Amino acid sequence: MSPFTLNIQIITFGKSRKMLDKTPGIVLHQIKYTDSGIVTQIYTEKFGRQSFLIKGMRNKKAGKHMVYFQPLTIIDLVMYYKESREIQTIKEFSVSYAPADVHNNLKKSSIAIFLGEVLTSVLKEESPQEDLFKYIRDSIVYFDNRKEGFLNFHIAFLTGLCSYLGFEPAKRMNEEDIFFDLVNGKFLKVPPVHSNYTGNEISEVLAYFFNSSWEDINNIAMSGSKRNEVLSTLLRYYSIHLPPLKKIHSLEILKEIFTET
Repeated sequence: MSPFTLNIQIITFGKSRKMLDKTPGIVLHQIKYTDSGIVTQIYTEKFGRQSFLIKGMRNKKAGKHMVYFQPLTIIDLVMYYKESREIQTIKEFSVSYAPADVHNNLKKSSIAIFLGEVLTSVLKEESPQEDLFKYIRDSIVYFDNRKEGFLNFHIAFLTGLCSYLGFEPAKRMNEEDIFFDLVNGKFLKVPPVHSNYTGNEISEVLAYFFNSSWEDINNIAMSGSKRNEVLSTLLRYYSIHLPPLKKIHSLEILKEIFTET
């Protein structure tokens, strides 16, 4: 899909002029702001996660552009950046990659909303990482192009993300290591003295995810309820290492959709 540019009305701050910067970004999440505006979280390659206030996006004239701010859309931004601002200003943007199959598939779009919300919580403002941005971008393209075998994608994505966030667990070296220590990120033969660990069945699945490629994850057969249990454990692991992990409001909807899968 060839990129295109749209000029939109953006809130301005004062009369001071700022230097323009260009950066690609990945739309993560949005919330309503007043009757016609939105605040959107975008993870940019150059400036890390940033908030943008866009006025008029929810009125009849500009509403058709809301599709370009759905989670996991990849855009190119021309923006006025000021480090001291909590909310940045977009001058214009163009869509670099619109994951059409993600947005048109109920299961995929539910995963996208969930991952966008998680990323909004765990990615820091003003902490750009080129490798992390590439990982997220390439993962989106892979996910969008998978017509089947994508039901484990969100779990595989989060296990892979751990290494970029600094708490990738040690690999399981022995099949007798049947307990996963969530605090220390290790697979153990006996349970740790604390209560934050998983038993054999979930540990086995997590060990496979932590050591698998994208293609390998398609070989992991799980019921919807088991998939939800693994996901809950993984989020628990995240919350221990990234406190406080905000409540993920889309989690229950995602679980409900996958319970029947």
